[in-house]
Amino acid sequence: MSGSVNKVILIGNVGQDPEIRSFQSGGKVCNLSIATSERWKDRESNEQKERTQWHRVVVFNENLINLIEMYVKKGSKLFIEGQLETRKWTDASGQEKYSTEVVLRNFKGELTFLDSRANNNENSSFQPSNKSKETENTELNQKVNAPSGIDSDIDDDIPF
Repeated sequence: MSGSVNKVILIGNVGQDPEIRSFQSGGKVCNLSIATSERWKDRESNEQKERTQWHRVVVFNENLINLIEMYVKKGSKLFIEGQLETRKWTDASGQEKYSTEVVLRNFKGELTFLDSRANNNENSSFQPSNKSKETENTELNQKVNAPSGIDSDIDDDIPF
């Protein structure tokens, strides 16, 4: 194999409010914990079973961090795409520790909010429209189909 791919895609819920810290250099980092669950029905007991996995997510992209700061809280549903990275450090007792995280860097990460902004943050200034989808679609179609100011009385003698 000539190349390799390091890509992680998660769709899950945030386990606790995001932790955002600032570096002395002025940059920011955001730590999240994302829970993903799988459910199945046990064949023998006919009982519903569930298994939850927790994932550490670290965001270095300041634009994403600003959005996370405004809209993400415990329970928010997110789509995350990043890279798997393992870091090593030594704890206070001198023992080496490892941590594997999904990392979103400036150009190698994606985050999509799967909740509406109104559900995600009650204090948000975003207010959903009271219009129905049908009304919005009708208005959109009227705008698209409206005359564009081009003279419609032009004779077309184009043979095709």
